[in-house]
Amino acid sequence: MTTHAMNNQEVALLRNELEMLMQERQILLRVAGAAALLAANLDVASMPRDQQTVDVAEILGESLNGLSEETLNDALQKVQAKIEA
Repeated sequence: MTTHAMNNQEVALLRNELEMLMQERQILLRVAGAAALLAANLDVASMPRDQQTVDVAEILGESLNGLSEETLNDALQKVQAKIEA
């Protein structure tokens, strides 16, 4: 196989990988948006106070806080479009 053919094959593989990552990003944005909306609308007073619930809530909060503002906005926009439809 020539170097040119290998480069074309590598480019095609990278293009496919990038497409898969972009599709996965869209799914993860929906998940993050839904989680953010759920967290924002929870009635904290009525939540169980067991350790597992507290631990999971902390993980969710830390994960959402770890997102960049741009990513969180993208996630919320992705979910809002679905909710409004």
